[in-house]
Amino acid sequence: MEKTQPRMSTSKIFEAKKEIKDFKLNVLLEVTNAINDNFSRKELFEIFKSVLKEDLEIGKLILFMYDESWKCAIQYGFSKDVIAIDVQKDLIPLKDITYVNSAKEPQFAPFDVIIPVFHKTKPLAFLLIGDIDEARIEISPTIKHRPFIQTLANIIVVAIENKRLAREQIKQEGIKKELELAKEMQELLFPKRLPSNDRIDLSAYYLPHQEVGGDYYDCIKLNEQELVICLADVSGKGIPAAFLMSNFQAYIRTLIKRIPLFYLVQRLNSKVMESAKGEKFITLFIAKYNMQTRVLNYINAGHNPPLLYNEKNTEKITLLTTGCTGLGMLEELPKVDEGIINVEPNSTLLCYTDGAVELENDDGIEYGIQSLEKILLSQEYTTMESLNNQIKESLKQYKGKQPYIDDIALFCCKFL
Repeated sequence: MEKTQPRMSTSKIFEAKKEIKDFKLNVLLEVTNAINDNFSRKELFEIFKSVLKEDLEIGKLILFMYDESWKCAIQYGFSKDVIAIDVQKDLIPLKDITYVNSAKEPQFAPFDVIIPVFHKTKPLAFLLIGDIDEARIEISPTIKHRPFIQTLANIIVVAIENKRLAREQIKQEGIKKELELAKEMQELLFPKRLPSNDRIDLSAYYLPHQEVGGDYYDCIKLNEQELVICLADVSGKGIPAAFLMSNFQAYIRTLIKRIPLFYLVQRLNSKVMESAKGEKFITLFIAKYNMQTRVLNYINAGHNPPLLYNEKNTEKITLLTTGCTGLGMLEELPKVDEGIINVEPNSTLLCYTDGAVELENDDGIEYGIQSLEKILLSQEYTTMESLNNQIKESLKQYKGKQPYIDDIALFCCKFL
């Protein structure tokens, strides 16, 4: 006669269920306390792994979690190199708990269940679990404990994501403070007042693409008769560009009263190369003007050529191109030429950075230097401030719905 296994009494079944329930409540309490005590990501994963492997007897597990890219956070119970799961292709489409059909999806063969973890519509993790004992008679723990495992995975993964978001917020706040400091520092670079008088009229405008930028203009009075004007543009944007430009301004102001333009530019090239290590460069237009002799000495170091307008000249507009390559491109400048111009009364000098002429309209066409020439030739302005305002409005109208793509600096000078 066939023997039957003795049936568990109702009271023992109740006690077993109560024991499991108490265990799960204690685990949830332990995990909650660990989160409140700010346990590390590694420590939370160790608790999770121990509960599933030792207590619930889940034989195989792999947890994919997103941290800048999809990575395996925990795995055990199989050789990792046999797993050929592409998270983007195989798991991202899964929105709900999925039971594996290994015949149709061989990459999931070691597992029974896939549990996605979402925050709203954003996938945070994918937990794959499987039974190590395929011949067991009783209900598989992957099935029996699936709701609890799902709850535990959600709590731990969301807690880790919240810690990551908190770190990101702290980082962003730090960046914001750095930007505010850099912005204040950059505002100090620009002269508060430009020395306009009955012999010269100056006006400038600056629009950074971000909080801070890499464009710079300056006007330095050397004595009662001479002043230096300059406009520069550092490659790149943001805080690194702003700090490099602040050092650059300090070099100019330190050296300009002591050495001629020719030597100044060579010294500046060495300073930029030393500071930027060849990773950035600066284009510069710098000119020294004598209001008594009306002589303008200038060097254009790889900068967009300023426009010098004179109504009496045949060509009307002259491009100031004489100079050398950009600063910081080469350890030594192979050649530096200096331009010398006798400036006629009522001539206008327009300096600008590439953010102005490279601005695109809705058709992808650049604003171009011709647009600046057209405004100069129109002579519809009476002061350099009105000239700047006209160019600003022209740029705004031209770009249409397109964004400003770079810093924009304008520096206008009327030689009276």
